[in-house]
Amino acid sequence: MATLLRSKISNVATSVSNKSQAKMSGVFARMGFQAATDEEAVGFAHCDDLDMEHRQGLQMDILKSEGGEEGGEPPLEGDIHYQRDGTGPLPPSASKDAGVCSELSGQGKPKITAWEAGWNVTNAIQGMFVLGLPYAILHGGYLGLFLIIFAAVVCCYTGKILIACLYEENEDGEIVRVRDSYVDIANACCAPRFPTLGGRIVNVAQIIELVMTCILYVVVSGNLMYNSFPNLPVSQKSWSIIATAVLLPCAFLKNLKAVSKFSLLCTLAHFVINILVIAYCLSRARDWAWDKVKFYIDVKKFPISIGIIVFSYTSQIFLPSLEGNMQNPKEFHCMMNWTHIAACILKGLFALVAYLTWADETKEVITDNLPSTIRAVVNIFLVAKALLSYPLPFFAAVEVLERSLFQDGNRAFFPNCYGGDGRLKSWGLTLRCALVVFTLLMAIYVPHFALLMGLTGSLTGAGLCFLLPSLFHLKLLWRKLLWHHVFFDVAIFVIGGICSVSGFIHSLEGLIEAFRTNAED
Repeated sequence: MATLLRSKISNVATSVSNKSQAKMSGVFARMGFQAATDEEAVGFAHCDDLDMEHRQGLQMDILKSEGGEEGGEPPLEGDIHYQRDGTGPLPPSASKDAGVCSELSGQGKPKITAWEAGWNVTNAIQGMFVLGLPYAILHGGYLGLFLIIFAAVVCCYTGKILIACLYEENEDGEIVRVRDSYVDIANACCAPRFPTLGGRIVNVAQIIELVMTCILYVVVSGNLMYNSFPNLPVSQKSWSIIATAVLLPCAFLKNLKAVSKFSLLCTLAHFVINILVIAYCLSRARDWAWDKVKFYIDVKKFPISIGIIVFSYTSQIFLPSLEGNMQNPKEFHCMMNWTHIAACILKGLFALVAYLTWADETKEVITDNLPSTIRAVVNIFLVAKALLSYPLPFFAAVEVLERSLFQDGNRAFFPNCYGGDGRLKSWGLTLRCALVVFTLLMAIYVPHFALLMGLTGSLTGAGLCFLLPSLFHLKLLWRKLLWHHVFFDVAIFVIGGICSVSGFIHSLEGLIEAFRTNAED
């Protein structure tokens, strides 16, 4: 009798313990913390993790108690698993190959401080694409500098109002977080008539920006290598093909563990490169062409510069996840302020100093203006950084495409590209390789860094950073907004829309003309 009593007490204690552990695992899983460090893709890794939770859900593996004893609660074992088909838990082998989202969103990881969050935002908005900012000053003069400041102010504001859309007031008058991601906000704005339309729009914009980022990496790699070794009988297109051959193994990636180890070194190397460029420009301060900086704009090319500047500030897509992982979310606004102020100052100084040094000879990628002895070393480092950065946006784009088209449960458009053991099918691998080849073809036929960057910034950058946050803010919090907030939101939406349409049209015209020229050649 005593033995039976002890057994029942032990079973009850085990049940309570397992249930508590399972609940805590669910809490940590919903946090979805990811310690990404690469500047152009950190945001999308965060967003993908939350997007997977939103669209596919989490399911607990609940095991029934042995013997079906009356009055006893079934023990909960195992942990939370992401579902590829939305029907059941992944097998152990599949969970290991589930990708970066499931791998990086482990349970029990500590939340990040405001400084760590600021580091992630800084990486996102101070990446290697700042190398195109002096080219924006070439076509905009002082107005280009003003636009760098204006874009920083607007992106900081829209980042804050986007986070405000995550919260609502409950019945007790408390402000609580009811949404987790950009996709959740978009879906909430389109509900109840079109409950998934907003999320699909955000996902499409995300995919376009990710793929265009991959194309830009191939373009800049070919451009830098061609200008570093002009005496070699290798064209820019050939260098792009060589770079893509190096990147082809990205199609076989199961996770980003190996690549992420180099991301911090790449970021630090980029800051060193920026310092070297500025140091060289300062050494030629006596020859600066102040008279070349004027209050004028090139009507045909300045709209492209708008897209370039906006693209360099894109970070909104991952801010909801970042804020949710902060130890003290109240510090989010302060963090956004100092990161964007720092970015504004550094970008403005870098663009102005570089333009003053080379004036009308400023090229699309500013490092191409450096002397040949310095240029080769700097460009090789930049190419290495671009090649190591390519897998992150590529893998994020693949994850979004696979979940949207092949793994979205009964709503998937195509059969699942993963087998029952969690391994990628051969035709799924073929599609990944096709995506790598697509980025190569775009880089070959449109090898214009500024045009592609301007097009992406005008299309998806302005939409994700200007238009959608202001529109969502008005839609979800209309009754609680002060008049000046309404004015700012409307003004940002109108100005952002004009800049987006203008930049997109001019960038598209330039790309079509470049495509025709390359086709004739």
